[in-house]
Amino acid sequence: MFEPGLFLVAGPIDPCAEKSWKDDHFRAMNTPASSIQLTRGADYAVRIMMYLSSLPENERVLLPVLAEAASAPPSFLSKVLQALTRAGLVSSRRGQLGGFEILPQGRAASVLEVVEAIDGPIRLNVCLMQAGECSRKQWCPAHPVWQRAQEAMAEVLRGAKVSDLAKHLPCENDVTQIREALVG
Repeated sequence: MFEPGLFLVAGPIDPCAEKSWKDDHFRAMNTPASSIQLTRGADYAVRIMMYLSSLPENERVLLPVLAEAASAPPSFLSKVLQALTRAGLVSSRRGQLGGFEILPQGRAASVLEVVEAIDGPIRLNVCLMQAGECSRKQWCPAHPVWQRAQEAMAEVLRGAKVSDLAKHLPCENDVTQIREALVG
């Protein structure tokens, strides 16, 4: 029997490789957190995209304002914004009239597109990566479960549009109110 709050978590192994359960690939962790969660960067990216989508078209916002709205460290947020810019969701401009602006593609983006701009393709399990087929796929009873769970999660994230979520932010573009709505 496990102690409350003590979970077995798979180590950095390929679950498709043929290993014995006795191998040292499992370790106990005293954490109630799930290993299936968005990265902090993806969370900040969704917050930023909702905030920018709530603004009028062609409005630019400086990094400190975005950092305040998302309750994120500016240095980390700048890396998130670089990834969003590379993905074509946001544009950035330097100078006195500079800042960050959401592009039409960003306004139309789904939460899935935003998350994948930061973290790459979402894969619930290593065996679902398209690059290599899982050698256990044909007989593993868990594989179809992981597949259905991944498809369901992707469908939900694909159906949630940034612009729709932004409509539920406070009416005013008051950074304090929006920050409270975004951060909770």
